Amino acid sequence: MRAKSIELMAPAGNFESLQSAIQAGANSVYFGVEQLNMRTKSTHNFTLEDLPEIVYRCSENNVKSYLTLNTILYDHDIQLMKRIVETAKEAGISAVIASDHAVLNYAKKIGQTVHISTQCNITNIDSVEFYANFADVMVLSRELSLLQVESINKEIQRREITGPSGDLIRTEIFGHGALCMAVSGKCYLSLHSNYSSANRGACVQNCRKSYIVTDKETGYELEVDNEYIMSAKDLCTIDFLDKIIEAGVSVLKLEGRGRSADYVYITTKCYREAIDSILDETYSQEKVTEWKEQLSTVFNRGFWDGYYLGKLMGEWNDSDGSKATKRKVYVAKGRKFYDEVGIGEFLMEAQNLKVGDEICITGPTTGIVFSTISEIREENKPVDMVKKGSLFTIKTPDKIRPSDKLYKLVEA
Repeated sequence: MRAKSIELMAPAGNFESLQSAIQAGANSVYFGVEQLNMRTKSTHNFTLEDLPEIVYRCSENNVKSYLTLNTILYDHDIQLMKRIVETAKEAGISAVIASDHAVLNYAKKIGQTVHISTQCNITNIDSVEFYANFADVMVLSRELSLLQVESINKEIQRREITGPSGDLIRTEIFGHGALCMAVSGKCYLSLHSNYSSANRGACVQNCRKSYIVTDKETGYELEVDNEYIMSAKDLCTIDFLDKIIEAGVSVLKLEGRGRSADYVYITTKCYREAIDSILDETYSQEKVTEWKEQLSTVFNRGFWDGYYLGKLMGEWNDSDGSKATKRKVYVAKGRKFYDEVGIGEFLMEAQNLKVGDEICITGPTTGIVFSTISEIREENKPVDMVKKGSLFTIKTPDKIRPSDKLYKLVEA
């Protein structure tokens, strides 16, 4: 069984990331508003007032828009939940991603399309059949193997399980990014230690830290220094993406609403190229190696293939933080753009910048622009380097805007 294509869904924690996802070739984006989404703490979420602008940008680029409303809900959340779902419907949001039955029930009442979140932990075909009363698309559990995913997809076709639209149920899986140690992300560590519930979008990431184990009888301590035993490496499926498509998966989700615009752009771009190469039969090990090198340049905790290929245990980190091979250093702020010559003017606010440096420029409307500096001008004269306080101009491949941020990319 081979799908004709697969929908590539990218994360958007702000307008910079949204624009970057669109530029990189995403078919859809997902994002949160206000609270009641699983990244309430880790990213600056959009507001309800942003929804019309999000829908406009997505519609202009033939990109679907998915709003996450996937935390557990209490009685005092119901009115806000209803307002979010109603506003999403009015704005023309493509679907709401939800797990709480209150959201599923209300969205069905008012006719708002729903996708079932990974928090529902769908691991079998009968669960798919149940949730088909509410949704046309559902995220399968992250703990399934590809054989199990394929079996579910075949059974959907055999049983002809359709959703509210009348179309066959489509399945979605995670393709890249952070993996939680808890089943489907249902973790209580943060609530236990910090009274900050991960299931309410407020994870403090206790699992990413190092720990000392103490024998309560003797007081003897062991520092676990070779593995961060609760912190899994990041999922990466780009080297077996062809098998995912063959398994009948309809949507590939990239994790990272808390990540920067360069992460969103590079990750989305790599997977876009990989999907396209599978469809035009140019997918190869050489290309996979190149894509993994690019993916390594942005935030990552090391890569593994998750449970898709049948591994029994996870692969754990041996250090804290990112293993990205490159990092961004903020240096300048955008001032003007001269359309007729493609020149951007910037104010140097930190560090220095010289000819030959790799840079990226980000902004809410600009998204992200990558370039290598071929020439710098200060007071309209060529210079080799500019320092803090300088007003300078460089050629940029795309339009930049006032207050855009310019970063220098350096080896980590």
